[in-house]
Amino acid sequence: MGDTEGLHESEVDPDPVVQFGRWYADLPEGPDRSAATLATASAEGEPSARIVLLRGFDDRGFVFFTNHHSAKAADLAANPRAALVFSWPPARQVRLAGRVEHLTRDESLDYWRGRPRGAQLAAWASWQSEVIESREVLERRWAEFNDRFPAGEDVPLPDFWGGYRVIPEWMEFWHQREYRLHDRLRYRRTTDGAWAVERLSP
Repeated sequence: MGDTEGLHESEVDPDPVVQFGRWYADLPEGPDRSAATLATASAEGEPSARIVLLRGFDDRGFVFFTNHHSAKAADLAANPRAALVFSWPPARQVRLAGRVEHLTRDESLDYWRGRPRGAQLAAWASWQSEVIESREVLERRWAEFNDRFPAGEDVPLPDFWGGYRVIPEWMEFWHQREYRLHDRLRYRRTTDGAWAVERLSP
């Protein structure tokens, strides 16, 4: 997985998103690469965390998609800040946190059109985070929407489903080293919008 000698200030890119892209490119494609822990908090400060899949990143932030009625969406409506953690064994981890914004409907639609039909139907069928009586209820709803939107026709984007973008205010890159003397480099936004890089004790 790329550099095994550690993480050095002189070698990292001054832009953390570019540095993230370097590490990301070192990994084989698939869910193990894009999986991240998303941490949110309610208006009362109750924390919650779950795994989401990263669906894109650029200098604007890090994108994931979900049902707008889900527990995570309720947290973000009340407290639009979040953290993401990427764990890439055996030696790397990236953490970031910042404010969260909705993607535009056009941005969500662009991603939606590339989803498999079965996943599109699942988004319609699932009352995400709500209690249901049984697995059969979910499967019956999926079948109902399969009939409602005939094969060969586009499945429309639900109004209650779309994307979010986490806009990092800081990012931390962690690289495992011997004797637990790990490398930790944190990028932090300065008042002029630039990035400052600082080393943290492991």
